[in-house]
Amino acid sequence: MEIFQQIDEALFYFINVNLANYFTDKFMPFITERDNWFIFYALIWLYLVFKGGMRGRVAAILIIPLILLTDQFSDNVIKPYFQRIRPCHTLPNVNLLVGCTDSYAFPSIHAVNNFAAATLFSFFYASLKYFLFAGASVVSISRVFVGVHYPFDVIGGAIIGITFALLIIYFWKLLNSKINILSTNSTLI
Repeated sequence: MEIFQQIDEALFYFINVNLANYFTDKFMPFITERDNWFIFYALIWLYLVFKGGMRGRVAAILIIPLILLTDQFSDNVIKPYFQRIRPCHTLPNVNLLVGCTDSYAFPSIHAVNNFAAATLFSFFYASLKYFLFAGASVVSISRVFVGVHYPFDVIGGAIIGITFALLIIYFWKLLNSKINILSTNSTLI
């Protein structure tokens, strides 16, 4: 287990310190701040509900339980189980660009939720999958750049988010096959 911690710390310092520059020191705190994206997310959700047709409404409805599940499971089950302390509390010389909370680090909930959303929306809008996963990746890696997560927190969060989204998609497909709400030609990524 110690070897994984050493690798994680080395990757953390590479991203947080070695790759730090004027641009990332300004851009990553903006990207990582959830409140900066709230209006954008709300507008997209409203667009899906009112202008996205049946496919958009289904995606908009499914994202709600998905994010509730991923967020609550990660915060209330996984984080207390692993109790991993954030690097900004344990490592010296961290390039800390935002406040360092006392909550646990593993997994990164930013990564969990963004990768869950990217996976779900990629199922319904396959042509946007590269954009969606690029966005999820940038938001997730921003957590390392700002000094509050290790890279493995982000990778673990991405895996958890994708897994939950695939489960929601699986149950949606099962339900849809029974009651035929939406004819889907989408394939998983």
